[in-house]
Amino acid sequence: MGVIEKLLGHTFADPKLLSAALTHSSLRKQTRTSYERLEFLGDRVLGLVIADMILRRFPKEAEGDLAKRQAALIKRDTLADVARTIGLGPYLKMSLGEEKLGGRDNPNMLSDTMEALIAALYLDGSLETARGFIAPLWSPLIEATKAPPKDAKTALQEMSQKLRLGLPTYHLLARTGPDHAPKFLVEIRLPGQESIHGTGKSKREAEQAGAAIMLELLS
Repeated sequence: MGVIEKLLGHTFADPKLLSAALTHSSLRKQTRTSYERLEFLGDRVLGLVIADMILRRFPKEAEGDLAKRQAALIKRDTLADVARTIGLGPYLKMSLGEEKLGGRDNPNMLSDTMEALIAALYLDGSLETARGFIAPLWSPLIEATKAPPKDAKTALQEMSQKLRLGLPTYHLLARTGPDHAPKFLVEIRLPGQESIHGTGKSKREAEQAGAAIMLELLS
């Protein structure tokens, strides 16, 4: 575990935490553990640290604008991009089948593992340990966005009205996974366009993901 610990900037007192954070559920039968429970905690720890960072960085912004910033900084694609930046893929533990399907570069798997690692750092160290990992990776992303980003649903609605397509509608198709790590599947419909599916850890996140895809297609 020495190389990955160097990557994370922390030596684990409990190596089992690190091992669990890197283990996909496809290996649960062999290992009896996976990153799912840690992912649940890591999502909250990341959200807290990012909220604190942007609150301090943008002291004059309203709560709504801060919320938009946070949503963009903790979404799946952002986490996956950070994971790729630090070269996390080779350290993931998964079944051969998942690996053949491209698991080491799968955005869901990368983002989930990032959250699990943040939880492992928090549990093995402290909130400051987790912050020490998060801050240098997310600070450039915070600085890169001078104005609060528009959320995808708002941007899609504005574009669809501009193009006179009508308003998009969102329909929940499925909720799967355990209670501590649910997955939502949402369908987005827009008159005259093919329907789009979005997935996420919450209904809102799935709607935003689908809206972003629809927005890209319209653009």
